[in-house]
Amino acid sequence: MSDEFDATVTQIRKRVDPEPDERERLQAVVDDLTAEIEDAITGLPVEADIVQVGSTARGTWLAGDRDIDLFVQFPADLPRAELEEYGLQIGRQIFPDGREEYAEHPYVVGEREGFDVDLVPCYAVADATQIQSAVDRTPFHTEYLDEHLSEDLAGDVRVCKQFLTGIGAYGSDLRTRGFSGYLTELLVLEYGGFRPFVEAVADWHPPVKFDPEDHREASFDDPLVVIDPTDPERNVAAVCSETNVARLQHYARDLLADPRVELFVPNEREPLDPETVEAAFEDRETTPVALTFETPDLVEDDLYPQLRKSLDGITNLLDREGFGVLRSDLFADDERAVLLAELEVLRRPAVARHEGPPVHVRQHAEGFFERYETDETVTGPFIEADRYVVEREREHTTAQKLLDSDAVFEVALGTHVESAMAADYEVLDGAEVAALADRFGVELAQYLDPRP
Repeated sequence: MSDEFDATVTQIRKRVDPEPDERERLQAVVDDLTAEIEDAITGLPVEADIVQVGSTARGTWLAGDRDIDLFVQFPADLPRAELEEYGLQIGRQIFPDGREEYAEHPYVVGEREGFDVDLVPCYAVADATQIQSAVDRTPFHTEYLDEHLSEDLAGDVRVCKQFLTGIGAYGSDLRTRGFSGYLTELLVLEYGGFRPFVEAVADWHPPVKFDPEDHREASFDDPLVVIDPTDPERNVAAVCSETNVARLQHYARDLLADPRVELFVPNEREPLDPETVEAAFEDRETTPVALTFETPDLVEDDLYPQLRKSLDGITNLLDREGFGVLRSDLFADDERAVLLAELEVLRRPAVARHEGPPVHVRQHAEGFFERYETDETVTGPFIEADRYVVEREREHTTAQKLLDSDAVFEVALGTHVESAMAADYEVLDGAEVAALADRFGVELAQYLDPRP
């Protein structure tokens, strides 16, 4: 197995290690941009420095990645409004055709000789505990890893990034909730290489905690905790979901048991057509229902938390009303969003059981009995075991009727999702859900054939 593992890693290294000419081209672009930014800074009434950050600065980028991150560091006492003004001024000068993006503050994204460049203003603070914006700590990450990562370890980081990409667990965006580049670098550094990392992961028992600089100042209850060596109050793995930690463990064991290149390559699903989707749900003898609405105009890191919150609210409602949610999921593109629930129960009876308090709890029991004693719309009250019980008319006998009612706006929805649904939403059930395959055929393929 050792030879097979090493042979597999060697093949991946050949794919992900940038060739010398790629490194030279990237460095030439960085040098040219740095000189241009320095010229732009001379026209400002404030001093600033330029620092390259991210994987291309640390030598851990994968061959073919075209991202360059350049930060312009301004004095820590500069007002935020001026930092934003000067940062955008430089960005527009360097990239007249660039576009503005926004994190905690705006920055400019441009393109130069095939490389995508982020030009970001930040504050030059003394250490990461004094940051005024989240991006302020990034230069400290680069400085720390420059000091600790050898070229061999940088190569193992690239292999590890490709492995995480292949299994669908790479990326710290709030859609993926996986492993960031910085987190990957710290974990490979912690274990001293890709293979010892994989061997350790196979035996993890979450919660797992690492504190590279032995800060011992903050406590976190996430499944994976990696204390930022530059900022003791931050868990680098905070965004990493419990599912992705478990996914990594599964595939670490798989890789050790059967080393193969295929685990390093994302598994692209073929989209399903509506007929296949309809037949699949019929075979499962379940009832799918879906809420679909116009996708709120938000960046993904704002959109997906709101969609997840809304899906939780809707599925909890369906469960409370007795429709038995077997599984659920959400899909979204630039135009439409979908909250999907697969139900075990198609229809509920016209009456619903409603239990009151035990008879011996006198005050509450008498109140319950008196409330329903003369109510001709219920059956009862009667006594079952030691409790009063009534059977009353169920307001919604199908999930379609429930989701078409105002009840959906009484659950916890994401703010922008609620606004989008208030403007217009559609409820699909049964065979109608299959029509979503025209837009979300890949997502439905993943849903109907789930894998670790």
